[in-house]
Amino acid sequence: MGDLLLVRHGETEWSRSGRHTGRTDVPLTEHGREEARRLVPLVSSYRIGAAFVSPLRRARETAELIGVRDARVDADLCEWDYGGYEGVTTAEIQRTRPGWFLFTDGVAPGPPERPGESPRQVGERADRMLAKVDDALARTEGAVVLVAHGHFLRVLTARRLGLAAEHGALFQLATGTLCRLGTEHDRPVVAGWNLLPG
Repeated sequence: MGDLLLVRHGETEWSRSGRHTGRTDVPLTEHGREEARRLVPLVSSYRIGAAFVSPLRRARETAELIGVRDARVDADLCEWDYGGYEGVTTAEIQRTRPGWFLFTDGVAPGPPERPGESPRQVGERADRMLAKVDDALARTEGAVVLVAHGHFLRVLTARRLGLAAEHGALFQLATGTLCRLGTEHDRPVVAGWNLLPG
C-alpha cells in the first residue's frame, strides 16, 4: 500500500498573524506561494496515484503550485469550522476563556452559515476522508496526496494513527510543508513530518 502525503497550504495573512482561518477564503501571500513552489522537488519525487484538495482557494492554489493539477476537490478537507472564533487569535480568545485549547474545548457557536465544529465532528469528517484515501490507495500503485489545512490535517493524522481527534494537538504542522504517513509491519506510522526539500 502506498503512502499518504499531507501538504498544508502556504502562508496567508491570517496564518501569519495567528487568526483562526476556517471557512474564510483568504488567498496565499507571496511568501505562501514561494513556500508552495519550494515543495515541487519533494512532491515530484513521489509517484502520485491520486490527489484530493480542499475547495478553499489557499489549498487549491497550493496544489497547483506544487504540480498537483488533477486533484479531486473534496469538502471533507475543509479546515475546522471555528464558528464564533473565526478570524480571532488564541490570545484574544483566552482573554475571556483562560486556558482555552481548541483540541479539547472546541469553539463558540457562530452564525448559521458557520456554526462551528467540535473536535469529535472534525474527527468524523477526517474518518470519512480516510475512507476515501483507503479506497484510492487500494486502486493505485502510488501515493495519495491531500492538500488542505493545518488543524484538520492534524486531526486526520491522529485518526490515521488510531488516536482520538484531540490528539491532533500532538502534531504541530507548519505552512508549506509535506508530511508522510506510511506503515511499518502493516501498522500506520508517521514516516516524515514538516518535510522540506534538501
